[in-house]
Amino acid sequence: MSIRAVKSIRKAIHTMEGAGVELYRAFGFKDPSELDPFLLFDDFRNEDPKLFEKGFPWHPHRGIETITYVLEGKVDHADSLGNTGSLGAGDVQWMTSGSGILHQEMPKGNSKGQMHGFQLWANLPSELKMTDPRYQDVNSSEIPEIFEDDGTRVKVIVGSFWGQSGPVDGIAADPQYLDIYVPPGVKKTFPVDTYRKTFAYIFNGEGAFDSASIPTGILLEKEVMGEELNIRDMSGNRTLVTFDTGDYVTVQAGEQGIRFLLISGKPIQEPVAWHGPIVMNTREELIKAFDELKNGSFIKPAH
Repeated sequence: MSIRAVKSIRKAIHTMEGAGVELYRAFGFKDPSELDPFLLFDDFRNEDPKLFEKGFPWHPHRGIETITYVLEGKVDHADSLGNTGSLGAGDVQWMTSGSGILHQEMPKGNSKGQMHGFQLWANLPSELKMTDPRYQDVNSSEIPEIFEDDGTRVKVIVGSFWGQSGPVDGIAADPQYLDIYVPPGVKKTFPVDTYRKTFAYIFNGEGAFDSASIPTGILLEKEVMGEELNIRDMSGNRTLVTFDTGDYVTVQAGEQGIRFLLISGKPIQEPVAWHGPIVMNTREELIKAFDELKNGSFIKPAH
């Protein structure tokens, strides 16, 4: 059994997108090979509607797939193909933009004004860049959940895991997307495909990955009583963990337990030409896409 060593640990970075949505970006717009086939991961979480209610008005996508997972509140969406819908708590949407689509995503808070969700971008290989756009909307009731005797819970959103298969299929990256909770003090090992790029994103609780027996947290520089100190932050919240190759990922939960997403995918290993919401293989393809946006030929007829 080969346990994956931790390659990097870093905090998601506060940023703003859309018409003024405050969110935290775990990765994106830097090195697309780092977590190939995944390009970007955003955590949009807030309790103040003013910080998210303006949403993500009409914008284009081409050459990628977007995966939206809602935990609290809802996201209303509409697109240039005439599709409309609403994602509620626990729901998932996988959108293949393919040859091009215009859509909008408008988040709304729950009864307490809370909104929480994630969006992941996955690249499409060159032969599928210009495929027809499509959606997969999945209700929370369709997502299988595994309960272990030690209190561990795993929601299988995409892929197969411990005898269960997620409801989303036909994705180019052939990913595995799991929502995992490990209770306080429990050490747990999860199988992953040996050579797939894999990351964990902690969004609640604390813990240590790799073969560590005691959660050590993340070394951060903080100001305490006016003095800059290097201390171990045990919050775990909004933390990205990347891994080297191996067959398993091990986590030791801290005193609060730990909840995280464990996501892996098959690398595409192709050139990436990327600007904003459009991802192609060459600069020429990218220029053509933006020219088509200007001249009105961006949306292609279905094959």
